[in-house]
Amino acid sequence: MFAFASEYFADAWQRSLLFLEALNERGNIHLAQAAKEVPNVLNFPSELVIDGRTLPRPVNYGLVRILPPEGVEVDPTKPPVVVVDPRAGHGPGIGGMKPDSEIGVAMRAGHPCYFVGFSPNPMPGQTIEDVCRAEAAFVAEAARRHAGAEGKPIVIANCQAGWQTLMTAAIAPDLMGPLVIVGSPVSYWAGVRGKNPMRYLGGVLGGSWVTALSGDLGAGKFDGASLIANFELANPANTFWNKQYNVYANVDAETDRFLSFETWWGSPVLLNAGEIQWIVDNLFIGNKLSTGQVRTSDGVRVDLRNIKSPILVFCSQGDNISPPQQALDWILDLYDSVDEIVAEGQTIVYSLHQSIGHLGIFVSGQIASKEYREFVSCMEMIEAAPPGLYEAIITEADETTQNRELVDGNYVFRLVKRTLGDIRAFGVNSPDDDWRFAAVARISEMNLSLYRTFAEPWIRAAVTPPMAEAMREWHPHRLRFRAFSDRNPLMAPVKAMAAQARERRTPVRPDNPLLALEKTGSDLITTALRTMGEVRDALTEANFLNVYGSPVVQAVAGLNAEPAAPRRHIERDVERERAAAELRSSLEHRFETGGADEGALRALIYVRKPDGSLDERGFRLLKIIRDSRRVNRRVTLAQFKTMLRDQYQLVLLDEERAVKALPKLLRADEPETDAALEALRELLTAPGPLSKDEKSRLARVEKALRVKFETARTGEPT
Repeated sequence: MFAFASEYFADAWQRSLLFLEALNERGNIHLAQAAKEVPNVLNFPSELVIDGRTLPRPVNYGLVRILPPEGVEVDPTKPPVVVVDPRAGHGPGIGGMKPDSEIGVAMRAGHPCYFVGFSPNPMPGQTIEDVCRAEAAFVAEAARRHAGAEGKPIVIANCQAGWQTLMTAAIAPDLMGPLVIVGSPVSYWAGVRGKNPMRYLGGVLGGSWVTALSGDLGAGKFDGASLIANFELANPANTFWNKQYNVYANVDAETDRFLSFETWWGSPVLLNAGEIQWIVDNLFIGNKLSTGQVRTSDGVRVDLRNIKSPILVFCSQGDNISPPQQALDWILDLYDSVDEIVAEGQTIVYSLHQSIGHLGIFVSGQIASKEYREFVSCMEMIEAAPPGLYEAIITEADETTQNRELVDGNYVFRLVKRTLGDIRAFGVNSPDDDWRFAAVARISEMNLSLYRTFAEPWIRAAVTPPMAEAMREWHPHRLRFRAFSDRNPLMAPVKAMAAQARERRTPVRPDNPLLALEKTGSDLITTALRTMGEVRDALTEANFLNVYGSPVVQAVAGLNAEPAAPRRHIERDVERERAAAELRSSLEHRFETGGADEGALRALIYVRKPDGSLDERGFRLLKIIRDSRRVNRRVTLAQFKTMLRDQYQLVLLDEERAVKALPKLLRADEPETDAALEALRELLTAPGPLSKDEKSRLARVEKALRVKFETARTGEPT
């Protein structure tokens, strides 16, 4: 037993010294980052393109071009990828923190890449609208630099940058290509009881007056460290124990990863008080973006239905900060049916991970090598997809995969049609819950008005900028970093002692009983902290439901005067409905318009319609066929996308007329018809054999065209 104890305590002492050294280095990195003009964790060389501080409405954002690493070649025909990082308390760079990241994947796929980041201090008077207009200017510059690319810039927006990018795209709908919205909350009231307690926070605190108080205590600035602290409190077991213990227990292997992450985590930024107040009032508590209640300074309504770019939403069941309901329920807020999505010409795709957490969805190398790689490699397919709602399904490809040569990489990417019922299946609010959140919004307005009238003048008069800066310096989030830095004289001997421990390092054997006892103790602490968090969350939810479900509170908020429950849905737009009706009317005259290519696409859409999915193998074969055409007969990618969408709309409008008109497009006496029919033969079975219903549809096409597709009928590979 003495040998076990001697071995264990020697190892524990060495681990303690190495852990202290890691904390010391973390503190020094924090100080070094704080001294930089634009601290970031971007892992790629870059050059400044636009400094947002020089724009007509200055902002603390900037656009940089990512310089291709050695061995990486950029394809000038591919659209640029613009990665937008969130200003959610932390500094920029998470989108390019690792070689296996959003930027890394896009560059290896041949796309020129740009990054939108920010400095720690906002410009005086800077607003959220200013930031959106700056983002529009950044994307426009990326598009100008790559005017010869086949497509508009692809924009990847992380976390809080997601709603910001959606706002930008709604204001400037012709500017962007596909939008990839990653882990971003857009419908803020949404969630599931027992799982998403953060949505109750505004109500528990009595509304946004606390936000106004924080801004006033900061002399007009809001400290992002408070947002980070709020995030950390969501998982007390990880914040107060697991993260540190994992480094201590595996100090020989985990230190570098720990320091890399903490470099980003320990660099909080500031927001103008007006910016965070707008976010809390209009989004977190008001839920006004997805319901069309946000307006620009010149009175223009920010309507997400204006967005014409395909939207890909990537979210996770394991994300307790931006759960799937908050990431996806804006679709329910905007539309009553998929038919409305189609009528608007919108393509919305969602991809749901089953377990990854909020931070992992941005920084995980495993996510980058699978999901992000597939998103980027199949972006043209997403952009060409007909309007509608789809789920992206990614499955592993193996030797049994049909037409394996048409699969790019190790996974097969498919878009499967979904309905609004599939979104609702993740969980939606009851009408009673909507009443509660509506009450919170009203009470928040009342409390904010009271605060601004009676307390704010006194606080603003009392707080000076030096006082505000001192409070930021002593914020617990910063203090825990600096306490272990070289500024603390007690840390002076740590480096030498850690170096000595490293030289004599003797790790404890895995079967040491005292090590097992240590891990058991750690598990008990984790369980206790997790239980405390769960109890706190349960009490928070119960308190919220009881207080804001009270008829008295709702009456005070003025809700009982309304005849129906508040509906989280955007209002009707008569002009929009008129435009949709005109589009349908114009389609009535286009059933017999087009040639062999249009006819082959229409037949393909009609036959494959029951399957309700698009497959990368079919799309890749389409591109191969397109590229094999003579240059003077080759349609551009933009023309092809328009052609595909038009033919889909015609089939959707009237299948019978669409099929009957095929002989007018695929004329037997035209030389292009044979090539189009041959392409159709190959495309019909590229994703796999036809179903019984699809074979029946194919028979109708054969009858209309008086041809036979023997290979397609048997479902054998071509």
